[in-house]
Amino acid sequence: MTLAGASCLPLWRSNGVITTILLHVGPVEFLYYWLHRALHHHYLYSRYHSHHHSSIVTEPITSVIHPFAEHVAYFLLFAIPLFTTVRMGTASIMSFAGYVTYIDLMNNMGHCNFELILKWIFSYFPPLKYLMYTPSFHSLHHTQFRTNYSLFMPFYDYIYGTMDKSSDKLYETSLKRGVEVSDVVHLTHLTTSGSIYHLRVGFASLASQPDRSSRWYLWLIWPVTLWSVMVTSLYGCTFVVERHRFDKLKLQTLVIPKYSIQYFMQWQKELINGLIEKAILEAEEKGTKGQELNGCGGLYVERHPQLRVRVVDGSGLAVAVVVNSIPQGTVRVLFRGRVTKVAYAIAFALCQRGIKVATLHEHEYKMLKKSLNHECDSNLLLSSGHAPKVWIVGDDITEQDQLKASRGTLFVPFTQFPPKKLRGDCFYHHTPAMVTPPSLENVHSCEV
Repeated sequence: MTLAGASCLPLWRSNGVITTILLHVGPVEFLYYWLHRALHHHYLYSRYHSHHHSSIVTEPITSVIHPFAEHVAYFLLFAIPLFTTVRMGTASIMSFAGYVTYIDLMNNMGHCNFELILKWIFSYFPPLKYLMYTPSFHSLHHTQFRTNYSLFMPFYDYIYGTMDKSSDKLYETSLKRGVEVSDVVHLTHLTTSGSIYHLRVGFASLASQPDRSSRWYLWLIWPVTLWSVMVTSLYGCTFVVERHRFDKLKLQTLVIPKYSIQYFMQWQKELINGLIEKAILEAEEKGTKGQELNGCGGLYVERHPQLRVRVVDGSGLAVAVVVNSIPQGTVRVLFRGRVTKVAYAIAFALCQRGIKVATLHEHEYKMLKKSLNHECDSNLLLSSGHAPKVWIVGDDITEQDQLKASRGTLFVPFTQFPPKKLRGDCFYHHTPAMVTPPSLENVHSCEV
């Protein structure tokens, strides 16, 4: 079927936008209300709608979890304004895009299980409570089942007497809920421009395999990537990305809106230190017991000796994993990679254990030697001749460097991303990682 009126749509038509709004308020909301009530009849509920209500504690993805028959019914319902404006010749690109965006936004918001509609909005325009539902309003439908059937506009529940009497009280209570104090706060930072896709709003496959972020489809959405870089640069404040539970501990992950490359820029250091310091002081004020940093925390303890919060350098775990990944009986390793704080710590730990650490390049040798004390620096060597069978490498190791390794060499990475596997006759260890215990809940992404 071809609709002649659908070709060459203009960007905007006021009469089409008004028609779309009226058709949604009238037929769409009305038909959805009665369809929804019908779906709660025991015959249809047990065969169809109970699948959607299996989520009592909802989240945004719950909004689109329906049996196929329901998806078809909703598609036909939401097509009424779009199809009608096309037939009337009043359709426009903005009326189509705006209506589809409105449907998705309101649907996801209603299932987010977090009250984000501020009270002053209804105070300035009281009739809005009949034209826009809230997450708490719809959450009652998922817990009480026989109330609050409306799509996005609750006035049909008011008309037919199906509004839950506790809707207003729950809304007020949800807004007054105090801020949950975390026992432990993990402070980390972005690594690459594609880090945004590791979060729960991104791609689950990238979150589970961050080392494979150079997927072809990421090139198609580079405007979104650029936009995220601009937003994080302008925002300039730490933000919460996840909240976890580990046994009885409440954990929280905060992200500093700075990328790995910025940590090597001298002019960015004071700004980054300021963001970290501010996050520590906020955690202290809220009563957090411990704060784990993806960076050295000694500077902030010195500046604020009265701190009660425990500041832990999170990179110590990565160092421990790398050091314990080295095979037993190893007496000599070769270091190759960018000299970071993790690299310093690994070299120091190995030299303390009496393991010789050789470097491939002279500048790496000089930088590492500066950080080692006189008791350990005798175990730091500049490589000459035969290379060891175990290499500690960063993700910047080159093809030429790998070709210098002898057959059967084990490459142990110390960075978030592994080196390219160029040698079929060598072994490549996985990046520093630990097994997640079963009691750790609500983990959706890797460290960004």
